[in-house]
Amino acid sequence: MAMINIGGKQVEVDEDGFIQDPEIWDEELAKGIAPLEEVNELTEDHWKVVRYIREYYLRTGVAPMIRMLCKNSGFTLKQIYELFPTGPAKGACKIAGLPKPTGCV
Repeated sequence: MAMINIGGKQVEVDEDGFIQDPEIWDEELAKGIAPLEEVNELTEDHWKVVRYIREYYLRTGVAPMIRMLCKNSGFTLKQIYELFPTGPAKGACKIAGLPKPTGCV
């Protein structure tokens, strides 16, 4: 595992850049991760998706399936990709502080 500096914090990440301890996540860390995932500014729409993913993960221990994410966030898959150019599994989950999803987000 590697350590990287995000927003002044030393954060352990895996080979794909996913943080390894979801407990250290906060909104400042999310803001530091966002530019690494081609998101220059986190808008309220971004936060709606990030908060949903994070809440689902904390409740279930896994990232939501993409169909569930779209249904419960109110965004289409196209809109999710517009918000998170690197995709829901890579970009949105990283920004939400989840470990690398094992399946489909």
